[in-house]
Amino acid sequence: MNSMTSEPRFSHLDDLADDQPQGGGRVGAFDFRYIVAAVRANLVMIGALIGAAPALALVITLLQTPRYTASSSIQINNQGRAILKNDDEDNSEEVANASDTERFLKTQTDVLKSRGLAQRVAQKLKLSSNPRFFAAQEAREPAAGTGETVVRDKVTTLLLNSLTVNLPRDSRIVKIGFESADPAMSADIANAYASEFIQANLKRKFDSSSYARDFVSGQLAEAKQRLEESERALNTYARSAGLINMRDPAAKEGSQGSSSVTTSSLLQINTAANEAKAKRIAAEGRWKAINSGPLLAATEVTQNAAMGSLLGQKATIESAYEEERSRHMDDYPTVKSKKQQLAAIERQIQLTANNIRNAVRAEYTAALDAERQLSGQVESLKGATLSEQDRNVRYGLLSREVDTNRQVYDGLLQRFKELNASAGITISNVSIIDTAEVPLKPTSPNMLKNMIIGLVVGIMVAAFAVFLKDQFDDSIRLPEDIEYKLGMPLLGVVPHARKSDPDTEMADPKSAIAEAYNSLRGSLLYSTPDGLPRVMMITSAQPSEGKTTTSFSIAKSLARMGKKVVLIDADMRRPSLHRRIDSDNEKGLSTLLTTHERANLVINPTDTANLSLITSGPIPPSPTELLSGGRLEEILQELSAIFDVVVVDCPPILGLADAPMISALADGVVFVVEADRSRHGSLKAALRRLRAMRPVLLGGVLTKFDPLKTGNRYTSYYGYEYYQYQYRYGDDLKS
Repeated sequence: MNSMTSEPRFSHLDDLADDQPQGGGRVGAFDFRYIVAAVRANLVMIGALIGAAPALALVITLLQTPRYTASSSIQINNQGRAILKNDDEDNSEEVANASDTERFLKTQTDVLKSRGLAQRVAQKLKLSSNPRFFAAQEAREPAAGTGETVVRDKVTTLLLNSLTVNLPRDSRIVKIGFESADPAMSADIANAYASEFIQANLKRKFDSSSYARDFVSGQLAEAKQRLEESERALNTYARSAGLINMRDPAAKEGSQGSSSVTTSSLLQINTAANEAKAKRIAAEGRWKAINSGPLLAATEVTQNAAMGSLLGQKATIESAYEEERSRHMDDYPTVKSKKQQLAAIERQIQLTANNIRNAVRAEYTAALDAERQLSGQVESLKGATLSEQDRNVRYGLLSREVDTNRQVYDGLLQRFKELNASAGITISNVSIIDTAEVPLKPTSPNMLKNMIIGLVVGIMVAAFAVFLKDQFDDSIRLPEDIEYKLGMPLLGVVPHARKSDPDTEMADPKSAIAEAYNSLRGSLLYSTPDGLPRVMMITSAQPSEGKTTTSFSIAKSLARMGKKVVLIDADMRRPSLHRRIDSDNEKGLSTLLTTHERANLVINPTDTANLSLITSGPIPPSPTELLSGGRLEEILQELSAIFDVVVVDCPPILGLADAPMISALADGVVFVVEADRSRHGSLKAALRRLRAMRPVLLGGVLTKFDPLKTGNRYTSYYGYEYYQYQYRYGDDLKS
């Protein structure tokens, strides 16, 4: 027991209390079974709401004026095809890709919904002065003397409110619909919208073309004046500078070619000088190469054809000379002859090599002289050319200005001619596919549609009403509601007693109530990590929910299994346990609380072995003051030392402070809930008061549960058909 030590009572029990959900609401997600039960409990309300909604829709439909919708359809292309086609013309309405096409079509539908087009339609059909139009729109005709602007705005608003423009996806066919109470008026306005849309498009294109012609005409006059002024300036400067235009006809337009003989000569001689310099550099390289090493090893010498022939002859003579020396002495005639031939060929080779070197030197000298002469001529022509170029700079600028002005003038002149030729003859990019016909049947009101909408709305309102009722009503109708609504474990379900006295049925160990309390005992044995709590408190939210019967049954059931159990009647306002043992209630709990007597003096034995009872005792003036003292803790501690289990039958929670105070001293609290009892938040309010003391809530017990009220199919699904079987079995016995 928590009061026996200075430490908090059973830390594992505190953890269990902390882990318990503290809210009311459903723990799970979608629970179809609970919805079925809620629907069965509110069938009358649901039927009334679902039946009233279609009936109201029927009445509204019958009171509505029939309206007719006429539709015309038009095709909108990206651009209109011109009569006079120009390949270089850039059409401003050309659409490049799918996204641009979508934007273009969306723009056209917005134009159809514009106030400007609506005003054109109203002006064409003269709707402002047509009483039939206002009657078809169920609107009041403007009074005499109303301003023209006010009437026009009203007509425009009526047109836009009844207009529908529909552009299907991946289509260029736009449907224009108009709804009114007059079928002929609907058709006329739908056709007028289609025709006026085409006329408005053509007018916008013509106005755009007219503006373009005026603009190009002004630009053309300015370009012509600039061209004339630039040509006069060019001629005047060429005459004063003595320049003759000798532009190369093959040169690109705008580029400046050779303009004089001096410039041409400079270009030719400079080219020749560059070639001479290249030849001199090549000859100088060969000359340096032939002088940089042995003459016979130079490339010019070794690659010479004559030198190659001589070297071959020398090799042949040397071979013959060596062969003779191997046979004869040096003074032998044949040896001397070969030696003389070898010396002669060597002299010839040396002479040929010298001639080659002299030829390379002569070539280098000639190339150097040619380079010097051409370089001198280039230098002499540079001065004359530079002087002439100074005068050509100004001439080139004036010439390019003339060319630019001429190009601008020619382009504008060509464009002006095209605009004049094609003005006002462009085919419209909008064409009528279907004209609107006078509708024969009204499109609204739609009886079937309105009835379906009314039915859907009725179902939604009924569902919302059931939801609100379920949220604000915490009545417990099913065992699962203990967990879902109260947020605590379900310990057991006690069925409703078929007889007037449940004690009579509990006396029969085979009865449904006896079996239910046996099942509850099994749940309590494993309700905590350490098993059965030592001090157990039984309470309920309101009186007459079965807490006293549950307390007595739990104590009696535990005693039958061999536990030493004491049952305390802590309800000192309306005690009832003393009647079960036929006691005078002269001594009891109130006696112990007001004195320091031992607890065994007030313990009463019962007919059940191992079960003792402490009655409430005389009713005190203020039970709350007695319970709030420290004496109760001492009593519970003393009893815990004597008995295995102490069961405390407490008064209800609502309106009293007794039960919450006792719960702080108990090792576990069992909360008794009567099934199908009308409540309006009292259950949750009682739990909030109880949880404020942070007790260990072992769970809830649902009493007086009648599974027959939930329906056979639903009861079987939940597994409560056992109780029905017990009832039928009892009935069979009677019969």
